[in-house]
Amino acid sequence: MAHFEIEVKSLLGEREKAEALKRKMHELDENCTHVSTNKQLNHYFRDGDIKELYKKVEHLFSGDQHDKFKMIAEKGTEFSVRSRQRDDKVLLVVKASIDEGTSENTVKRMEFEEPVNISLDELDKLVLSAGYEYQAKWSREREEYEYKGANVCLDCNAGYGYLAEFEKIVHDEALADKVREEIDVIMAELDVVELSQERLARMFDFYNQNWPDYYGTDRTFTIE
Repeated sequence: MAHFEIEVKSLLGEREKAEALKRKMHELDENCTHVSTNKQLNHYFRDGDIKELYKKVEHLFSGDQHDKFKMIAEKGTEFSVRSRQRDDKVLLVVKASIDEGTSENTVKRMEFEEPVNISLDELDKLVLSAGYEYQAKWSREREEYEYKGANVCLDCNAGYGYLAEFEKIVHDEALADKVREEIDVIMAELDVVELSQERLARMFDFYNQNWPDYYGTDRTFTIE
């Protein structure tokens, strides 16, 4: 069964703002829980054929993973394909938008994110063999929290600086708008502002054009 990710981003910029947000989450929710801290490498791909990609990687998956991939390929109109290394675990990530945004940066989307038992370089080669090419490579450190029923990720991204992501997962697309409203309430009480899709798109485009200058570093930029 495919699941639907409702995710809203807020650009924090500086470490101090990220620390203030963590304090406020713990003040407002005594059950706020730190879930994990990890380092990630994320490689984004463009072009290519989603159906050809499935043929190249289907031997890596079992069970309902095949059905999840098939549903996304059939229902999505635009796809974001990524390979990810989270600490020592390697994953294939495919996202497809279900609203007016892009698959890379949007509020509502279907998501396939599954571990593979090969290296990041080996997974990249399979993706490239399906006609894809590198769009950009990203690096970040992530802290994950559970806050009032939402997943909150505090990321220190190369290029972007500190970013907060507020996310809920549903299995019924009809619930997407209701869940989006719930996230809006959470962000309002925490005094964080949504990063507009337009500004995020400008930041994403700038990074894609300049990623070798930022990948694996702590350098940041500001795009209004």
